[in-house]
This record gives sequence, C-alpha cells and structure tokens, in this order.
Amino acid sequence: MIGAFIFILCTMLTRPIINWLTRLRPPSRFPLSDYARLREEVRPCDVILVAGRSRVSDVIRIVTQNAWTHAALYIGSPGDLDNPVLTRRLQRLPGYRPNEHLIVESQLGRGTIVMPLDEYRHDHLRLCRPRGLTGEDAQLLLEHALSRVGSEYDIRQIFDLMRFLLPWGLLPRRWRSSLFRENAGAQTKTVCSTMIAEAFAQVQFPILPLVHQGEAQELRLYRRNPRLCTPSDFDFSPYFEIIKYPFFDLSEHAHYRLLPWFSTASHGFSNVPPAPDSGAADTDSETRN
Repeated sequence: MIGAFIFILCTMLTRPIINWLTRLRPPSRFPLSDYARLREEVRPCDVILVAGRSRVSDVIRIVTQNAWTHAALYIGSPGDLDNPVLTRRLQRLPGYRPNEHLIVESQLGRGTIVMPLDEYRHDHLRLCRPRGLTGEDAQLLLEHALSRVGSEYDIRQIFDLMRFLLPWGLLPRRWRSSLFRENAGAQTKTVCSTMIAEAFAQVQFPILPLVHQGEAQELRLYRRNPRLCTPSDFDFSPYFEIIKYPFFDLSEHAHYRLLPWFSTASHGFSNVPPAPDSGAADTDSETRN
C-alpha cells in the first residue's frame, strides 16, 4: 500500500518535468533533409538519426558534443515483411498500424515503443545502413529489437554518461558512474542508442569496435559496452553507409552554382562569378582532345 502511494507520488512529481523536457520546439519551415525521398528509400534495419527539437535533446547534444540526439531502428511496413513471426508480433504491439512505415525506438517518458516513421517528417534526418548485413541476421536483429518493446527509458544512463565525461577525482564516490559495474541498473530499462547497439550485438555486427594488437601482432576486436553507445556512433562507424537526402539536391540542378542563392551587394555576395557555360565547357573539352 505504501509502495503504491510512493509510486503514484513520484509519477505525479516527475510527469511535469518529463513533459517539460520532451516538449518539442516548432520545426524549421524548410528542413535540411528531404523526408519524402528518405521515406521511399529507407530499408529494414536502417538506423535513422534525428537532430531532436526538445530540451532533453539539448542535454544529449551537450553531453555527446554532436548534433544527432536520437536514433531509431526502421522495421518496415508490416505488409512488406517476409517473416510471418515478425508480422504477428507487430500486430500484437501497441502502436501497430498495418499501412505505416514503422520504427522501434526508446523515448523519455514512453519507454521502448513502435511508432510510425511519419512522426519525424519535420525533423532533420540521416540514414545509417549496415553494410553487408545478411537477410537472416536482419530478421534476428529486428526480433531482438521488438522484444524490448515495453522497456522503460533509463534516464539514469544519460546522467551516467554526463558523469563519465567528468574527472573521477572531482566527484564523490556515491555520485560516480555505474556504467562499468556488472549488472548495474535494471535490465528492463534502456535508451535509444543502447537498445539498437544491443540488437546489432546479437548478430555480432560491429559499430565502433575496440581494436587491440596482441603480442604476436595479431589484431583482436572487442565489442564496446552498448551502454556507452551514442547516436553519433552510427554516423562515425565505418561499417555503416551514410545516406543523405538534402532538401536541395544537387543532382536535380545542372550545376551547384545554379542553386537559388540569395545575394545582395550589402552582404558582399554580389561579386560571385557566374556559373560556367555548358557550351563553353564542351568547346574547351573538344580543344583539349
């Protein structure tokens, strides 16, 4: 009885704070990425990086010193999945929508959930595609990620990462990070990048492995602690292809100098040389040949 009362009281006290931290700022009128193209090209097991617009995103941005503050794992459209087991599992999950492009992610205040990709249509996004991932491993990876649905968000891990960046000698022992303690924290809690890193670890797919050279000059790879994984690690990883769909795509213009730049003499940008004439370029090419 007392435990239930304390739980309700804690919820009443923390809910306004979580709502304040997760409230989104208005999106940019013209986003940096082309969501329509990204939505058409994304594939199952792609990691989607998000430049968040909330206060908790600002905290993560400061802690990690990187613009990418959130990561989600793309599942796909349920009708396009070849695995009937995954399809049935999706159908039983909260948030299931049969005709939507779905992702699995961990959010503060909501835990690990399945959401439509359209939730991020106004955000700056980037795709990180695991290079060479087999179809069989892709299914195992998705199965593991979906098994985490319902897990709580581990807010302590964010503060642990923050403390990890500070010199240990400056912190009282009781405040020090628990990231490297065995069985630290509840296994039912996770954060976005950790959940995805654990899924890739299930199929031994590397993200940013530690490389060590032994006494016989042989190279050994060590898996990093998934609790140390941040969204930007997928961007830095040499094992993921980075795919961008900018709002202004250079492939749709004859020349990058023909982009619709706005320039005025007052800003000192009026003396930009004109774009090279295509006819002149062809003539010059013929002369060289």
